[in-house]
Amino acid sequence: MTKICLYFQVHQPFRLSSFNYFSRGSEYFNEAKNKAIFNKVADKCYIPTTRKLIELVRAHPEFKVSFSFSGLLMEQALKYRPEVIEVYRELYNTGNMDILNETYYHSLAYLISDEEFKEQVRIHRNLIKDIFGHRALIFRNTEAMLSNDMAQKVENMGYKGIVGEGWDKILGWRSPNYIYQPNGSDIKLLLRNYRLSDDIGFRFSTPDWREYPLTADKYALWLASTQGQTINLFLDYETFGEHQWKETGIFDFLEYLPKEVAKYPHLKWAKISELVDMESKDRVDVPQILSWADIDRDLSAWLGNKMQDCAFRNMKELGPLILKSEDKELIDIWRKLQTSDHFYYMCTKWFADGDIHKYFNTYMNPYEAYSNYMNILNNLKEKLGLNPVKSKAV
Repeated sequence: MTKICLYFQVHQPFRLSSFNYFSRGSEYFNEAKNKAIFNKVADKCYIPTTRKLIELVRAHPEFKVSFSFSGLLMEQALKYRPEVIEVYRELYNTGNMDILNETYYHSLAYLISDEEFKEQVRIHRNLIKDIFGHRALIFRNTEAMLSNDMAQKVENMGYKGIVGEGWDKILGWRSPNYIYQPNGSDIKLLLRNYRLSDDIGFRFSTPDWREYPLTADKYALWLASTQGQTINLFLDYETFGEHQWKETGIFDFLEYLPKEVAKYPHLKWAKISELVDMESKDRVDVPQILSWADIDRDLSAWLGNKMQDCAFRNMKELGPLILKSEDKELIDIWRKLQTSDHFYYMCTKWFADGDIHKYFNTYMNPYEAYSNYMNILNNLKEKLGLNPVKSKAV
């Protein structure tokens, strides 16, 4: 029996306002842009895709899905489009939907301090409990960041499993389609099959791909021909309707997939929390932080150049003073500035999934993103009575 886990990451950042020296009284976040983008994606993806999933789990009781929602995504949904929350609740109430925990701010908090990381996980855990009444067993750090040390800390927080990238560099000859454990802890590693996942997420509508068009029956055959305990298909939720438009046939693919999978008796859908009861086949060493971002699968999409390093360092250094102020609004602003997207926008290297991350980018280039971010940090420093830092990346 091979279990299929279909998991979706759902996130939207709070994008920053255009900010300069004269913007002293301006808002840090672009309310109009954030609302417009959220409503656009809600209409194209969040609402129609979730309604489709509700139809599918009712028509195919064996069909199951799992989700990880950033706190910022939920915050925007409650603010701009409560209907999004309601359709997610309706899907959850079918009993066929699982939910993971992550950092509330979809942030780089793990790279700041243990205390900040744990606090953002706590805030997210409470949010998911309040909205869904759900206590998550599985953790997924921002962009599926994973290391031996991180897994141990997550296990100590009470989680039974952690999501990671099934990357060849750490697996060697082994397959991502088995349950593993990291060196130093007993938490279960739930690794993404990036090839089969990216067939949907990236290659689905690519005409020059040799497997184009990708149909549900063809894909189900691939799944049936894949050996292992579990096939983890981890995707950005915006794949459906936004990155892959309705006209590509992506919704038809989703609609027919459960029916086609049902033709193979050895395939069984599973919620992600059901995977941790499976026996671990081996231990995997992840000494450095692994992620699912770009072709390098490391931190270089966020901290790969001097601009990113400078921005992150200055943001991190503000932390103790911001927290000491006990000003809830300032703390929330500082944490929203930790969101990984802001550092993606400063990335100057070419990476395979760059178009996905640039899709909602409001900047003309990485240098504009850096300058704007530093202007906001300097404004925060002035509020705290500190001298601003020069925007030159040093």
